[in-house]
Amino acid sequence: MTLSVLAVASEVYPLVKTGGLADVVGALPAALAPFDVTVTTLVPGYPTVCDALEEAAEIAAWHDLPGGPARGMRGRAAGLDLVVLDAPQLFDRPGNPYLGPDGADWPDNGLRFAALGAAAARLAHLLGVDAVHAHDWQAGLAPAYLRHGHGRAIPSLFTVHNLAFQGRFGADLFPLLGLPPSAFAIDGVEFHGGVGFLKAGLWYADALSTVSPTYAEEILTPEGGMGLDGLLRGRAEALFGIRNGLDVEQWNPATDPHLAARFSADDPSPRAANAALLRERFALDANLAGPLFAFIGRLTWQKGIDLLLEALPALLDTGAALVILGQGEAALAAACEAAQAAHPGRVGTFVGYSEPLARLVYGGADAVLIPSRFEPCGLVQLIAQRYGALPVVARTGGLADTVIDANDAALSMGCGTGVMFSPPSAAALAAAIRRTSRLFQDQNVWRVLQANAMRLDVSWRGSAERYAALFRRLAGR
Repeated sequence: MTLSVLAVASEVYPLVKTGGLADVVGALPAALAPFDVTVTTLVPGYPTVCDALEEAAEIAAWHDLPGGPARGMRGRAAGLDLVVLDAPQLFDRPGNPYLGPDGADWPDNGLRFAALGAAAARLAHLLGVDAVHAHDWQAGLAPAYLRHGHGRAIPSLFTVHNLAFQGRFGADLFPLLGLPPSAFAIDGVEFHGGVGFLKAGLWYADALSTVSPTYAEEILTPEGGMGLDGLLRGRAEALFGIRNGLDVEQWNPATDPHLAARFSADDPSPRAANAALLRERFALDANLAGPLFAFIGRLTWQKGIDLLLEALPALLDTGAALVILGQGEAALAAACEAAQAAHPGRVGTFVGYSEPLARLVYGGADAVLIPSRFEPCGLVQLIAQRYGALPVVARTGGLADTVIDANDAALSMGCGTGVMFSPPSAAALAAAIRRTSRLFQDQNVWRVLQANAMRLDVSWRGSAERYAALFRRLAGR
């Protein structure tokens, strides 16, 4: 019997994306379809979303949502079944979905995403779905509105993509939410005297999930729980760690149009053409003996870019080169550009994000450095392995679940796919870089590791099956 799910999220690939959340929300509907789960996705009516919506039809109109009147517009875009929350006063704004032109959060973000949660609860009843799947803090109030609503009880799953982003607002927001007074309590949406969207999702949802098994364990500890470990330990029986996957058709080096040369695990030799173009784009020395390392991601403390810059002398000592592609904190971006200026021909930096350039980096770099201090799952290491760039990762969260360290035991069995290090420190990263460089010098070993990585199953299939089973359990099927 087919199960129907309403997904609720603040972004969805390819219509609007700031991170891995969008990739997951965009990929899950197709991944769940083989398991007889149909997904309709509710997203805010940003300009890019409204412009892409086809066959749009109004299915609901509300005058009492937080933030003012809104419509629910159903249609399709990019192969997805969508309901768009059309509220121009809240979402008709260009650029980043969360930040204003000054780089600060929109001051009405609380109202904007409360409206998303309230609309989700009403649409769930209107559409008659079997379950609601709310993603991250922006959808965190959806389970609260479901619990305090009327009519048939509809179960909800709340997925945490990154516990560090919690959606905390002042107590003055609560009277505008339309929730009963009893909801402003420790057993509700109240969090440290204000309104906690993420906390609300964790409290009210019938089941919880994170994006990797190891991260599900880490957030139960004071070190990883970001102030919510007590609540999470109390709900440990309802918490599941389900690894993220990739749309392996979208991320396929054999068909990727952004590559200079396409390749496969059976014949990775065309990667050399991508590497040559990458070195040319970043004005790197073409005659270095060491590997071409890359960093792709947000330039933030979490991602450990500062650790990489501290370990840079060790990298250069191996005869390697480094490409950095990302955007984030201004000081860290400036430090990356300074590294390029100090080491021309050895370090190349692009501050910003370019999808075609990122794909060329994956298809041409020898190894991708991921020194994250914590990482709920991460998609970079999955893409890197798919494209034959060995990931060098900190042993944390989803990185620990998705990379097989090429230690002596793994090498003896021919089953490594990357290099892992611990703790997340500059010294440990430097040691991992030196180990990776030694592996690279033995090209027979390197080719085995590269083939292992490219053949690793990073698809959604196994994880989608777990999601489907969880939805059926919630719906009593």
